[in-house]
Amino acid sequence: MSFLPADFKTFLDPDCDRCQFIRDRLAASGIKTVIIPEGDAKHIYVQYPLSFYNPMFKIKTVVVHYDRVENSPGANDNSAAVFQVMDWAVRLLQFKSTHNVRIIFSDGEELTSITELGSYQLAHRFRRLGITKDDVYVFDCCGRGEILIVSDRESVPPGNKQFIQRYTSLVQRARSLASHTSLGKWMSMPVPYSDNAAFMACGIPAVAFTILPAEEASAYSYELTRGGLSADIVMRRASDVHDQLPLTWQQMHTAEDRIENLTESAFKLMRKLLDNLAQMLTTA
Repeated sequence: MSFLPADFKTFLDPDCDRCQFIRDRLAASGIKTVIIPEGDAKHIYVQYPLSFYNPMFKIKTVVVHYDRVENSPGANDNSAAVFQVMDWAVRLLQFKSTHNVRIIFSDGEELTSITELGSYQLAHRFRRLGITKDDVYVFDCCGRGEILIVSDRESVPPGNKQFIQRYTSLVQRARSLASHTSLGKWMSMPVPYSDNAAFMACGIPAVAFTILPAEEASAYSYELTRGGLSADIVMRRASDVHDQLPLTWQQMHTAEDRIENLTESAFKLMRKLLDNLAQMLTTA
């Protein structure tokens, strides 16, 4: 699989210290990182020079989890996105103008409930620091397929008009980004929770991106449209409809989440998406 970095398999090794691997790999390209500890979780924050930021524009916080469940290689969940964002981080270092990107490699996503997620405590820290107006983009399972999926149907707190407006605006930007990146080859559908759910639960709008093979995306969309799947059940009780979900998602957390399932098309799509995101600036 020539499209994958030479050290990708090392990252999948069961004994790999994934946190240290990420920090060492970025440091080799001149990128500084710091650890943000939250309980047992160790989030990795990428530091860029202040010259890359302009307060006139919104910060784009990119979150990609690097942990995996035990006994799974975690090739797609979430090693692929980790490498895609690491390589993007290096490209951003060569950016010639403002990009306003904040990158966090999060830990503790593979837990059982939203309040246990490492990113839930991270989002709480954001709130304590008054960081609630970022655009938060989460990338999860982005290594297989060619159809870009923008998350939809997140739980939005009722009655909070300001939050709803900010979330709606963020979703519109995410869909515009998807359309600009992959015209005619993207969908907006329910995506079982990732780190975006933790931020949403803390009152910070967040949207997730993932990728599916075309046939899986079409079949999933059809089941949602005809009522064979309920968006509410997918978002709240995905395990109840496990066998009806796309095969790519069924492979998550299992030994089948293998390197052989990754596709070059997904890596090309992510490179274009991330580069477009860097260039997208929204007035604060």
